[in-house]
Amino acid sequence: MRWGTDTRRRKWLSRLRGLPFNLLLFSLTVLTTLIVGTHIARNYARGLPAFDGEFSRAFYSNLWWNPSQLQLGLPFSLALLSILLAHELGHYFTCRRYGIRASYPYFIPAPTLIGTLGAFIRIKSPIVTRRALFDVGISGPLVGFAVALPALALAILHSKAIVPPNSPDTITLGNPLVVILLTKLLRPGIDPASISLHPVGCAAWVGLFATTLNLLPAGQLDGGHILYAVLGDKHRTVSRGLFLALVPMGVFCWAGWMVWAVILLALGLRHPVVMLPSEPLDTGRKLLALVAVLIFVLTFVPTPFSVR
Repeated sequence: MRWGTDTRRRKWLSRLRGLPFNLLLFSLTVLTTLIVGTHIARNYARGLPAFDGEFSRAFYSNLWWNPSQLQLGLPFSLALLSILLAHELGHYFTCRRYGIRASYPYFIPAPTLIGTLGAFIRIKSPIVTRRALFDVGISGPLVGFAVALPALALAILHSKAIVPPNSPDTITLGNPLVVILLTKLLRPGIDPASISLHPVGCAAWVGLFATTLNLLPAGQLDGGHILYAVLGDKHRTVSRGLFLALVPMGVFCWAGWMVWAVILLALGLRHPVVMLPSEPLDTGRKLLALVAVLIFVLTFVPTPFSVR
């Protein structure tokens, strides 16, 4: 009897590791982001803040009887999923280049503010060298940023230069440095705080925020991989400093930083040792590490979400 139970368990787990399961999760994420994107598009057309108002029963009932309205959510959904997919495929193909076993991307559908909890891949074999670790860690943020940046620029060009009226419990997005700089470059004379982002811009904002979170220099996040590849054992000091910084930021800026501090503590601030830790990084990779720091500076915002 136990043998049969173990066999069924192995078969069930094998299905979770197969491509059909990944495609199912991706399809569900398409649906949840389409729903959110429809909500954002309707608010944008009415001159309301993108995340203003709740998803009422009437909203879902209207979509149920008129599913063609989901096409309004296509710009947001396609832009966001393209950025997330580019990020994960950057990791995936870099793993393939080094002969590292990795899963296809897993997307996480969720009835959240943005319709998803992101995406990830599972690395199934050890990363042997510091160079391989560095390349795997930095590839996702670089590719994701390269896709998000033109999407954000295009959205800023087509966004409304108005301040949407605030209603009770309106959720507003903080402006990272990249939004401020692009607005001043592409829409001179317009205050970046007074622009109402097009749905594609909202998707790009979310993608850039995901890049920021991944570049946090701790544990086994992308930033943690890069940090360990560059500094070796000295990475612990930076990781601990980040943890200590997130606590007051969670109190004074955004409560979510406190949640991330707990997550990082639970996952561990230390990074697993690679098999060949003494291998040095070349100059090109060290310069790319500075590019990663620049991307983090451009996309980081102390208060990403605020309620007015």
